[in-house]
Amino acid sequence: MSEPILSVKNLNFKFTLRGKTLHAIRDVSLDVYPGESLAIVGESGSGKSVFTKSFMGLNDINGWVESGQILYNGMDLAKFTQEEEWLKIRGKEIAMVMQDPMTSLNPLKTIGAQIMEAIELHQHLKGAKARQAMLEILKDVGIQNPERRAKQYPHEFSGGMRQRVVIAIAVACKPKILICDEPTTALDVTIQAQILKLIKDLIAKYNLTAIYITHDLGVVANVAERIAVMYAGDIIEIGKSEEIFYDPKHPYTWALLSSLPQLGVKGEDLYSIKGTPPNLFQEIKGDPFAPRNPKPLKIDFVKRPPFFEVSPTHKARTWLLDPRAPKVEPPESIKMLKEGRI
Repeated sequence: MSEPILSVKNLNFKFTLRGKTLHAIRDVSLDVYPGESLAIVGESGSGKSVFTKSFMGLNDINGWVESGQILYNGMDLAKFTQEEEWLKIRGKEIAMVMQDPMTSLNPLKTIGAQIMEAIELHQHLKGAKARQAMLEILKDVGIQNPERRAKQYPHEFSGGMRQRVVIAIAVACKPKILICDEPTTALDVTIQAQILKLIKDLIAKYNLTAIYITHDLGVVANVAERIAVMYAGDIIEIGKSEEIFYDPKHPYTWALLSSLPQLGVKGEDLYSIKGTPPNLFQEIKGDPFAPRNPKPLKIDFVKRPPFFEVSPTHKARTWLLDPRAPKVEPPESIKMLKEGRI
């Protein structure tokens, strides 16, 4: 494999809330490689957005990097403290597509003006050249009649069209890395598929490295080459998409996959993960998923598991992979998925 474009090493990120400390990201390491599409999946509150926002300095001011490194282009982003430092990275090097386009777009400015702002700032084009670039990007994101649409305001666009505009603004920055934070939330299924195909096409056209953030494994099945599964502020399994889908090893990954509607059985209730994620205000001992795991080991409540290597590209943080562990079979739905019975 080539050298990583972004390398996170033992990152710990914390927030101060109401006089208490919340440990949002717990000793996470991750390498992102040039040109790849990586998905970070997990339930709401698992730390996905906090983790990726730390690459751009977008977390709230009550949050800070306690320890660890975020290495990009010879710089350690974890050491950045000034807004002037982040402006060299944000947009130009790493751009983000937010999950709610209406909170990202200015309702008082036309669509064209908002895209041109990004072009003028990051591509250093002015006047007619900037306008031409703006119209080209609108075409690239599939907006018909861009000359007319550029003069309209966000409220005149549908949800799917607004999401295309937000993607256009991110791409207009000409970034190296594009982070897509729940890019299809609140969109209907057919529009979801269109937006995901659009992002995939833009990644190929502009030679981008993509990081998808989602709680839905089904969304990333066809767009991500690698998947990192996140739980309670930690990456608990990572591997190629086919490894995560057809040979998952962590009980939480089993639970996430079992929750997919397409794995449901007619006449039976859809599977749901029992319990709630752990309280990150408190110290977590052992495997954070242990209290919700239907078949936990005793050591799961005592000691944090290390990463066990399943293959050179597949690792999982579970004691089930320890040679001394008893054999625990995955749920029937996982076996059906692996054997192609679904």
